[in-house]
Amino acid sequence: LEAVTPGESPSAYVQRVTALKLAASLARLRRRHLPFAPVLCADTTVALGRRILGKPADEADAARLLADLAGREHRVLTAVAVGKPGTRGDRTWAALSTSRVTFEPLSAAQIRRYVATGEPMGKAGAYGIQGRAGLWISHISGSYSGIMGLPAHETSLVLHAAGVRLI
Repeated sequence: LEAVTPGESPSAYVQRVTALKLAASLARLRRRHLPFAPVLCADTTVALGRRILGKPADEADAARLLADLAGREHRVLTAVAVGKPGTRGDRTWAALSTSRVTFEPLSAAQIRRYVATGEPMGKAGAYGIQGRAGLWISHISGSYSGIMGLPAHETSLVLHAAGVRLI
């Protein structure tokens, strides 16, 4: 599911993974004979150029990813999709949030201390903006909520398109 296909761009990757999550969720809803209701799915990836920085495999991998991000700008891409099951088939709506994030230069000691907190594990790019790593971010352009993993604006757009009124 989350394996990158050869030559796949970061935006194509995150949108494909989100669409697969949505399809699996809608299928599960049908298998369990649950009432039809809109289903929301999202996925976030971090990209340094065309290179996708996934979740770190271990502490050494987390340190390597953070060293790659240190002193550089990268993109955070979050795809969001809503599926609305129906008797005549499912309808889906999707959107993509792309933000640019710049980290200040980091020392090996800073990275080592951060990795020791355990916070980077399970996070794309080995960090969460809402945690300690947010202290290292010198600039963002785009959606803070998208960097966190659920872009509020894009989510409201796809929910509105699916007939879900938030306000």
